[in-house]
Amino acid sequence: MSASLLLTALALTAAAGCSSGTDAGAKPDKSPAPAATTAEPAPSVDPDQAAEAAAITAYGQYWREMERLYADGSDRTDRIKKVASGLALVNAEDDAKQMHEKGALIIGNVSVSDSTVTASDFNRRVPKVALTSCLDVTKWQVVDASTKKPASLPSTRLTKYYITSTLEKWSQGWVVIEDKPQEKAC
Repeated sequence: MSASLLLTALALTAAAGCSSGTDAGAKPDKSPAPAATTAEPAPSVDPDQAAEAAAITAYGQYWREMERLYADGSDRTDRIKKVASGLALVNAEDDAKQMHEKGALIIGNVSVSDSTVTASDFNRRVPKVALTSCLDVTKWQVVDASTKKPASLPSTRLTKYYITSTLEKWSQGWVVIEDKPQEKAC
């Protein structure tokens, strides 16, 4: 309760106690006093678990930006640079540019699931985590940039696979530094 609200409540209580009693027909309030309640202490959040959860969320945001990068034939990379750096950024920019130069776009959605922190180091100057996730690209479709017709792809291609990633916590938040697809289905 705020201090001003508490003071107002105390002032009203004091004023009620000082009434002149001119209301002779009024009956005294016989309702029971409200029971005192004690607030349960908020469960403490483990800072390492909170950091891991934030890294996993950032990794999902990275893939939303990857979807935009591959679907936009202009090769603008300003948004992906906010969530990726190092090898992850270089590979994303190069791969998208090669696709676009071939007249192709990738449209649709990527699904990231089962993200698990496999290693972490929060005691270094730049905190770092390693993730393993299942990447599902079945709804990510390669299309011709001019006609938007789907490209033919091998039916044996892996569309749901494990991917390992390294993220670092920079001043703007978690940034994907490295992303390595594994040739193992999930």
